[in-house]
Amino acid sequence: MLTALVVDDEADARRRVAGLLRLGGWQVREAADAESARRVTAADDVDLVVTDVSVPGGTGPAMLRRMRHDGSRARFLVVTTDPTDEVRADAITAGAMACLAKPVGARILLDFLRSRTTGPAAQDHLAELRDWADLHDEDVDAGLMDRLHEMYLDALPARLRAIASGTRSGNAPAVVSAAHTLAGTSGQFGHPEVASICQAIAADARRGVMAHARVVELQELAQVS
Repeated sequence: MLTALVVDDEADARRRVAGLLRLGGWQVREAADAESARRVTAADDVDLVVTDVSVPGGTGPAMLRRMRHDGSRARFLVVTTDPTDEVRADAITAGAMACLAKPVGARILLDFLRSRTTGPAAQDHLAELRDWADLHDEDVDAGLMDRLHEMYLDALPARLRAIASGTRSGNAPAVVSAAHTLAGTSGQFGHPEVASICQAIAADARRGVMAHARVVELQELAQVS
């Protein structure tokens, strides 16, 4: 699965782009500032970085230059509310593939991703999503969140199994990854109790503790959330 990082200090704007990427089949990380974003790219290989031109801790292009200097091989995309020629030039010289106007339209972003995604399955999926965006363009945000919540519920059993399996086998990195992912999506879609216990499971696993009791509690809680 391709991984993307979305960097924006505006939570709504960040969530919108992240949501569209998830619909496109991407695994998404989020960051609100340049330093957090650099920590993500230092720890994980990401395939795409989408950043606002202005982020706390520096500019988007400056952050991208530093990421490239640090060895990141991700593709870069810059978004901005004021895409002047100067801003576009700065983005391109920093290594960005393009500089898009913000807020990024669903059809524009999906078309952009489709033009840079290989493989017939991925192409077909993105084409279907573009058709969906065409039909729901006027209320894309409401439709987007409904669709994403459906995806969350569909993926929930597999996420729970991954956490339980990793706990039983003592695979701490797998538990941290699965619990961290479920915590993030649960918080986003209005399940704070699930998010909280997942964060506790991940914290325990980082210390080498397999929290079997917490996992049982999570499974029971998720069934009624």
